[in-house]
Amino acid sequence: MKDIENLEDIQLLVDSFYGKVRQDKLIGHIFNQVIGNRWEFHLNKMYTFWQTVLTDDYTYNGRPFPPHMKLPVEQEHFDRWLALFSATVDDLFEGKKAEEAKWRANRMALMFHSKITYYRERGWGEA
Repeated sequence: MKDIENLEDIQLLVDSFYGKVRQDKLIGHIFNQVIGNRWEFHLNKMYTFWQTVLTDDYTYNGRPFPPHMKLPVEQEHFDRWLALFSATVDDLFEGKKAEEAKWRANRMALMFHSKITYYRERGWGEA
């Protein structure tokens, strides 16, 4: 196995990961309901996000948290997301960037869960 090196590797990671997510019994319905028929758009956005995070190619432009603010997710959903992400990385890659991808996903999940909880406790972001 090799490390994550370029956009093609990131596309493989993202496509493989979201293939698992879409079929997952715990989190699949959440993603499928929110994304609907816009999966191609979402995947393209994820390519640029992870390309920016893991390489020197700064292609992502946006704010990743706001679209997640109102999702009906709890710690168990983040745990599953992380488990699927880590398993996908481990199945496909090994090396410094692969470990960094898992570390960054972990940090992102922690931050997103903390912010979602914070906003819920204050009644912000309510529909």
